[in-house]
Amino acid sequence: MTPAPAIVVQGARRSYGSVVALDDVTVRIDAPATGLLGRNGAGKSTLMKAILGLVRLDAGEIEVLGQDTRTAGDRIRRRIGYAPEHECLPPELTAADLVRHLAELRGLSRTDAIRRASEVLFAVGLEEERSRVIGSFSLGMRQRVKLAQALVHAPDLIILDEPTNGLDPIQRSEMLEVIRRVSQDLGVRVLISSHILDDIRRTCDHVVVMRQGSVTLNRPLAAAAGETDVLRAETVAPAAPLISGLVAAGLTCTAIDERTARIAIRDDGDRDLVRDTAAATGVGLRRLHPDGPSIEEELLEAIG
Repeated sequence: MTPAPAIVVQGARRSYGSVVALDDVTVRIDAPATGLLGRNGAGKSTLMKAILGLVRLDAGEIEVLGQDTRTAGDRIRRRIGYAPEHECLPPELTAADLVRHLAELRGLSRTDAIRRASEVLFAVGLEEERSRVIGSFSLGMRQRVKLAQALVHAPDLIILDEPTNGLDPIQRSEMLEVIRRVSQDLGVRVLISSHILDDIRRTCDHVVVMRQGSVTLNRPLAAAAGETDVLRAETVAPAAPLISGLVAAGLTCTAIDERTARIAIRDDGDRDLVRDTAAATGVGLRRLHPDGPSIEEELLEAIG
């Protein structure tokens, strides 16, 4: 039986007075790790709260793990974890006590809660600090505690709202590595909200871009298997020998002008073939680049 998609949003609308936070949002989210990208105020947090059932929509509907947020909010929240953006941890508790307590609130027995708290604190790199009070933690360590409590009840999906907010470069890099391991090694689907493009590029397989309450881009961050990419080759000498050599090698290659060719490639092996054919035909490459906007340019345009 095919599992239900993680999140399906259909025609979601939500306004706060005259401010439209969600404007007819329709999107399907089901990659191992999906980035929700956009500037502050783009509607990301409102969408995440609606997914959690914490915000009532004016119109539209949302299904999470195959269940309707309007009628199955409690059942959905048992199967998902959430790490909010803002500071919310009691400073007087140790990391182990807090995560264990939240596991018990989610229905685990005390024995299972202690075991799971130890496992997730190890997974996020806090095993040695588990007995320290949270008030003595750095900001990066507190962000890891929030991630640990989101994982402690073995959810099918976790939602992370700006998990690198306020971190220094080293803490940020470490947090992104942990998040990537959660989706790749632990098999937990992740939805991560951020306004930082590099965070999404480093952790996610798919990206949804929001601007002023609307979805402006919804695409994988890499080409799917079997898809082709197109390169533009600018050559020092006339490109005809290079084009003939690439066509003979099985690539689709056409001339744009005397010293520019368009080449369809499928993988890194085809890129190596372009290089080797240029060397074999004696046609020097002045520049080899994507024929069209790069993914960064596409994302930045969508963000606005």
